[in-house]
Amino acid sequence: MSSATMKKAAAEAAMEWVIDGSIIGVGTGSTADFFIEALARNPMKIKGAVASSDSTAEKLRSAGIDVLDLNATGTLSLYVDGADEVNPRLELIKGGGGALTREKIVAAASTRFVCIADSSKQVDRLGEFPLPIEVLPMARSYVAREIVKIGGDPELRDRFTTDNGNVILDIYNMNLSDPTAVEQRINQLAGVVTCGLFALRPADILLVGRDGGEVEKTTRD
Repeated sequence: MSSATMKKAAAEAAMEWVIDGSIIGVGTGSTADFFIEALARNPMKIKGAVASSDSTAEKLRSAGIDVLDLNATGTLSLYVDGADEVNPRLELIKGGGGALTREKIVAAASTRFVCIADSSKQVDRLGEFPLPIEVLPMARSYVAREIVKIGGDPELRDRFTTDNGNVILDIYNMNLSDPTAVEQRINQLAGVVTCGLFALRPADILLVGRDGGEVEKTTRD
């Protein structure tokens, strides 16, 4: 079964957690796009959605779903998004698409975070996928030097600017045996907006599409 088919199965399974009349958060990326397609088939089920990126906002509007400002919505009942990697504790690496900061904000503002993925995203230990860090442009070199000191190999994402007007450093070869500690350490560096580790706020539920069309559910202890 193709990766796309597995992503679609996981995305459609997430509809089980969408409450009628609610306002939800929607992530960014190919798997989240399948979730938007599922929402589009029943747009009246929700009152509206908060988007984690400009591209997601555009896709939601095209699907006939009202896009709302998080400042006006209060706490969201649900956030649905994909991941670049997810470990057995449902800690994630996100940000391959560059939307990590808004994704982290919407996840933090949501009561429940449902992560949808295909089986290739499951890992025993985070870190094979490079860790994205959103950085203010003037701090790019400083942050890169600090990352080298703690064992990472930073690489500026070429010709890329986030929706917030910042740059992305992709960090290779970082020891992520303690994702929470690394997230806290990196986020304390001056000039870092946030890093792509979702360990302080991991997913609550993981839905993984597998060969054959079945979806495996894991709940965080």
